[in-house]
Amino acid sequence: MSTIGARRLTVVQMVPAMNTGGAERSTLEIGRALVEAGHRSIVISAGGTWVPTLLAEGSEHIVFAIGEKSLFSVFRLFALRRLLVSIRPDVIHARSRMPAWMARIVRPTIWPRPAFVTTVHGLNSVNRYSEVMTRGDRVIVVSELTMRHVRRHYPRAESARLRLIPRGVDPSQFPACYEPDSAWKALFAAEFPQLIGRRILTLPGRGSRLKGHVDAIGLLASLRERGVDAALLLLGVLENDRGHYVQEIKDLAQASDVAEYVAYSPARDDVRDIYASSDAILQLSHRPESFGRVVTEALHMNRPVIGYDHGGVGELLRAAFPAGLVALRDAESLATVVGQVLAGDHPIDRSAIPTLEQMQRLTLSVYAELTNPAPAP
Repeated sequence: MSTIGARRLTVVQMVPAMNTGGAERSTLEIGRALVEAGHRSIVISAGGTWVPTLLAEGSEHIVFAIGEKSLFSVFRLFALRRLLVSIRPDVIHARSRMPAWMARIVRPTIWPRPAFVTTVHGLNSVNRYSEVMTRGDRVIVVSELTMRHVRRHYPRAESARLRLIPRGVDPSQFPACYEPDSAWKALFAAEFPQLIGRRILTLPGRGSRLKGHVDAIGLLASLRERGVDAALLLLGVLENDRGHYVQEIKDLAQASDVAEYVAYSPARDDVRDIYASSDAILQLSHRPESFGRVVTEALHMNRPVIGYDHGGVGELLRAAFPAGLVALRDAESLATVVGQVLAGDHPIDRSAIPTLEQMQRLTLSVYAELTNPAPAP
């Protein structure tokens, strides 16, 4: 891991809250890398479920409301300035729009002035409010899709300031050769008996119409009509406020004559075991996603992923597993491709999968660019 030059740096990451999400996970991962490299890592957020992990890994956390879109945020600027003056950061790294606006406003009043880094984690609406994410001294984008989005809609974001750094998988957490233990298998079989002894297809995704649950039900029906003894696990679809939507999916499964082959689950922590027990992972989001973390994790475990050819998911599959690409919402092709993947041996190019270490090293190198003055000629 890079040491970011010879001196110890103080890096402040700003994110609305430290709950589950791509920006929050990246905050945690970069905090860990900074601590391991001997630097001071501070996160400013409203708090969240990942704060204990953040603290256990050596970062500091300061509770501060920086994500609320209200007039009260103006009054918080004075308190934020006092806080940052007391910290004296070398780098401020904003990962969301409101924190970026607040940091951008107070930064000119802080001396010595810290470097300002932003990360564009997703495809936000195109407007002045979102433009702040492209105004950093360095602007990190997480995929080619995100890079194209920034270049197309924000021409003032010069190429010299843009850095493409994909999110990466931790090989130690998602190893290529992994087998769940017998105790877990027994619990899994008891919880989901409709999956056992069949080809398991897993679709990770929250309870949203955009995640492709309807497509997955249609796929299952088509595969079974073709003689494939498949079952489907909808991982993460059960949420407290999505009961009506889940009932729609169950009604569709019943009408499609596949209800007895579909299992439903809330989000859970044993995704590694579930990936290892699945014959294929589905990524059927109707909206292009900036990056496909599920794709990297599953592919790194040598589990085939079948997904629509758009956004970050398409980018990753083209590089590492082109056999899993399907045209957006092409139901016939989807069933054909899944059938072919289940029936054949399609190699996965694991060397094309971005890793966590690469993401951490490249991000720390961005901090180094801004804090290590170039030597005199």
